[in-house]
Amino acid sequence: MPVQEAAGISGAVTILDPDQTELLKELDGIFTGWGTAAGAREICPPPVLPVSDLAKFDVYRNFPHLAFVASPLNAQDVTDGPADARFESGVLSGARFGLPHATCYAAYLFHENRRLAADTLVTLVNRCFRNETHYNGLRRLLSFQMREIVALGSFAHTQWLLEEFTGRIEKFSDALGLGLEKNVAADPFFENDGARALLQKLSPVKFEFQHGDLAIASVNTHRNFFGERCDIRLPDGDGHAYTSCVAFGLERWLAVLDEVFEGNTRRALEAVRTAGQQVS
Repeated sequence: MPVQEAAGISGAVTILDPDQTELLKELDGIFTGWGTAAGAREICPPPVLPVSDLAKFDVYRNFPHLAFVASPLNAQDVTDGPADARFESGVLSGARFGLPHATCYAAYLFHENRRLAADTLVTLVNRCFRNETHYNGLRRLLSFQMREIVALGSFAHTQWLLEEFTGRIEKFSDALGLGLEKNVAADPFFENDGARALLQKLSPVKFEFQHGDLAIASVNTHRNFFGERCDIRLPDGDGHAYTSCVAFGLERWLAVLDEVFEGNTRRALEAVRTAGQQVS
C-alpha cells in the first residue's frame, strides 16, 4: 500500500490513493453505523477550535508537546514568501485557534451551558493534529482522522457505551484476524496531584486496542470532568453530566490492515465489508 507524501515535513502528512480512500470510508461507515444504531446523532465539528476553549480542558498544560496552533500572517512583514519552506515567527500574529489532537472536544463544546434532555449519544469525525517526535507512514501522522462516539449523561449511560463498543471492537477484530489486545493506557486529563488523578490510579479511565505497539481504537471514561468544565447539566437535578467516548484512528486502521493483508488493499476492503456485516 504505497503512501504518497504531500508537501511538508517528510513523512508527516499523506495523500491516500483511491483504494485507500475507499477502505477508510468503509471503515468509517461501519464505525458510524455502530453509533447511529445505538442512537447517536451526528454533528459536524470545525477543524480548528478557539485556544480559549481548548484551554478549558487543560490541553496546553497536559499536552503541550502535542499541540499545534494556527496563526495568521502579518501581511506587511511578508515580502518574498516563506524562507527555507517555513515562515519565521516574526511574521506570525497571535494564535487564537488551536488544532485539536482529539475529536471529542467539539462534542462537549457543542453541549456547553446546556441541560441535557436525556442521556445522549453523538458521533463525529474530525482531523486531529499531533506534534509527534517522529512520523511513520500511516502509523503515525501529523494529521489523521478520528471517528468518535460520545456519551453524555448518567454515569451508567457512559459505562454502557464503553461495554457495548468494547464488545463490538473485539468481535470486529476477531472477524478480521487482527488479534487486537486491550491494554490500560494513561490519559492525563486530570491534575497529577488532584483527587481525580488518585481515582484514575485506582480505576483506569482509558483502554487502548493495540496491534503490536500501535493503538488503533480506545474507550475512555472522563467521569464529570468535561461536564464541569462546560457546565453540561444532567436532565434531573443540578449535577454535571458524566461523559465517555469511543475513538477510532482511521489511518491507523489502514496501517494495520495493510500489514495483515500484506499490502492487498482490495482484499482488505472485502474482508472489512464481510466483517462489518457480521458485527452490526
